[in-house]
Amino acid sequence: MKNAVFVLTVFCALISGVSFAQATATLNVKLYPIQTILIGGDNTVNLEYKTKDDYQNGVTANMKDHLVVYSTGGFAVNVKSENEDLIYTKDGLTSKIAANTINLQASLGTGNALNASTMSNVVLENSNKKLISSNVGGTELKFNIAYNGKGNNDYVNKYYNVETPNVYTTTVTYTIEAQ
Repeated sequence: MKNAVFVLTVFCALISGVSFAQATATLNVKLYPIQTILIGGDNTVNLEYKTKDDYQNGVTANMKDHLVVYSTGGFAVNVKSENEDLIYTKDGLTSKIAANTINLQASLGTGNALNASTMSNVVLENSNKKLISSNVGGTELKFNIAYNGKGNNDYVNKYYNVETPNVYTTTVTYTIEAQ
């Protein structure tokens, strides 16, 4: 009986032919450029001139892991000052320090092994200057930024005895774009 069922099954398969169905689908992975930039830690940078040497030699504020970048591919980070000058205003007195007397220098921050990047020493101006560029992207890319204020006693006559300290201010803006 078992042999008869087997023979019948084979006979039916041969007569009817073996058939199957097939369907296909197209799979697309669509990648879009994503760039984010954040200030890591404190977003206030203070260049403090407290001694004679500070006025003569200039001062530096080293901001560790100051920028945190996420980019899906190559990117460029630009920096600019909101104004041509840092401005101090108090009791009707207004004084200015040229933004271009401040230099910025980027370096790799904590855990950042992005060897494909180029970091520039830029003068702060009110137009975009390329500070960092890379042909590859990454996540949680941290960059240190050193803000260097001018020496050579250039700020000696910028102190006014109306309050201590005199604080000259501008807004520094960092932007990131796909490269």
